[in-house]
This record gives sequence, C-alpha cells and structure tokens, in this order.
Amino acid sequence: MRAPIGDFETADPAPDRLDDLVAPVADAVRHWSGSVPAEQIVYVETDPQWADTAVFVEHYGRELLERSANCVVVAGKRGGGTTLAACLVLSTTRADVNGVVRRHLGARKASFAPMDLATGETGMEYGGITPIGLPREWPLLVDPAVVDLPYVLVGSGRRRGKLLVPGKAFAELPGAVVLEGLGG
Repeated sequence: MRAPIGDFETADPAPDRLDDLVAPVADAVRHWSGSVPAEQIVYVETDPQWADTAVFVEHYGRELLERSANCVVVAGKRGGGTTLAACLVLSTTRADVNGVVRRHLGARKASFAPMDLATGETGMEYGGITPIGLPREWPLLVDPAVVDLPYVLVGSGRRRGKLLVPGKAFAELPGAVVLEGLGG
C-alpha cells in the first residue's frame, strides 16, 4: 500500500502491524471504534537516525512538516493533586501549557511532565508518544488544526515507526476535547 502522505518504503494498515506497536497502542488499535475504520490508520516504518524534524521531512517528504503533530504529556497541579493530560498540536506550533491548558485543567500550575513519568504512565517511548492508547481517564486536548487535516503524522508509541491518522479520528479518542487556541 502507498502511504496517504509522505514518501515511505513501507506502509500498512495499523491492524496488520500490531506486533510493531507497544502494548497500549496495539490494544487501542485492536479495540478501535469510531467513524474512521482502524484500517485507515497507517503504520509506516521510519529510521530513528532521521528523527530530527528537519532531517525527517527532507528524507520522508517536505509536506510532512505541515501535516505532523506532536503529542506531549503535561502535569497540572492544584493543591496537593496532579492531573496528567496529553496535548496534540501541529509540530509547527507549541501547546499553550501555561494558558489554555492550565485553565482547562483548573490547575494553579501546568508544565510538561518529566520524561520518566510520561513514559512510565503511557507505556510508550519518549519521542514516540502518541494519542492512540493513552490512559482512558486522561484528558486529551486536541488543537482544531489537527482535526481539520485529512491525514496527520504522529508517533506510534516507539521511536521507530509512525502512524498516519485521519485528523477527525483524534476528536473521537477517549477523553478528547478539541480546544480552540491550544496550539500557538
């Protein structure tokens, strides 16, 4: 199969590549529901040596710069409690953690979660965290610009490999809230 975006040597429906996904992502694909069929989620093999954004788009396709999204884990603190959440924004923008995210979570302070906490709680590799397969109780804050794209490149849960996902599918994930002004 040919990837819907980018120039990848290998592209397969994600349900056919469950063994290449970390357990929480494979489980989410296996139990997929929503208006977008799981077969429209495409797994593409990528080489970690091309991980840097500038090198990645040069190698796999320049159009990917405008069609890639980053998923970051944030921690909102209020009193003695911490709320973990994820933000999905285009890779050309930054999540407004101190404004939009903090207010949405009702937190006094919000910041990026430490790497060991993010990887430990998600079961995913740092640099490969994806919104598919996150803990169901977490809020998933999604920038509308991501939802509007026909296909979006995101992590696969590992540093090797990516997922190409129809943008509208992100709005249907557990805990998803499409939040205006998230990506600045």
